[in-house]
Amino acid sequence: MKKIVLLLSVTMLLLSSCGEYNKLLKSQDADLKYSYAKKYFNEKKYVKSATLLEEVVQYFRGRAEAEESLYLLAQSYYGQKDYVTASEYFKTYYNTYPKGEFTELARFYGAYGLYLDSPDPRLDQAQTHESIMQFLLYMEYYPQSERASQAQDILFELQEKLAYKDYLSAKLYYNLGTYMGNNYQACVITADNALKSYPDTKYREDLIYLMVAAKYELAIVSIEERLQGRYREVVDEYYNYMNEYPEGKYVKQVKKYFDYANRKIEKNY
Repeated sequence: MKKIVLLLSVTMLLLSSCGEYNKLLKSQDADLKYSYAKKYFNEKKYVKSATLLEEVVQYFRGRAEAEESLYLLAQSYYGQKDYVTASEYFKTYYNTYPKGEFTELARFYGAYGLYLDSPDPRLDQAQTHESIMQFLLYMEYYPQSERASQAQDILFELQEKLAYKDYLSAKLYYNLGTYMGNNYQACVITADNALKSYPDTKYREDLIYLMVAAKYELAIVSIEERLQGRYREVVDEYYNYMNEYPEGKYVKQVKKYFDYANRKIEKNY
């Protein structure tokens, strides 16, 4: 019996809550909607708060509540983990209020949300690039902020993700070999561009190794007129690798490439 009474009480409470919210949606009182939007936001009912705030931000233009309501709308979408929409509203906020009360927070959370939503390295990285750009702007505007160190750490993490994506692409080209064309050259170009863009990446040794290996394979499949030049490139890349990683994990393999290329060069003389 007690369970039935409790269930009825909960049901009535839910119905009452839904009725309250539905009345608010139909109401023309923007101030009332705003007070409830803040109430729902504080209760972490972000869908309800966002729905109400979407209406009142239009009404509040030119009023004192306009700034706070726009920021809360962005935070409501952030609370729903709709980081793309949140980022757009954060951007609208700090463009509208470049010296506003919440401008620093809006710039940080706009970038941070896109960081949280950054996809797997194998997927398109448009959001990762956008997050990097927004974090760079944040650090430019707030270099002394208590969040600057965190922003810097996230920047390194995002750049490593992009470096890893380039490494995966270069490795894929290498593994494709001569399938439907010569993919070794694409491997070299991709690895070289990654090293230029992310010189301090933890994948640096792997990228340099791929350049040695791909240039070796390029030499193997080259026409006679280009053989010597290709083998010399293998030797050059070998020395590049050994100068940086004399005890690296690919030493034995690159030494084999070097020995083979060197024999071919010496045989030609």
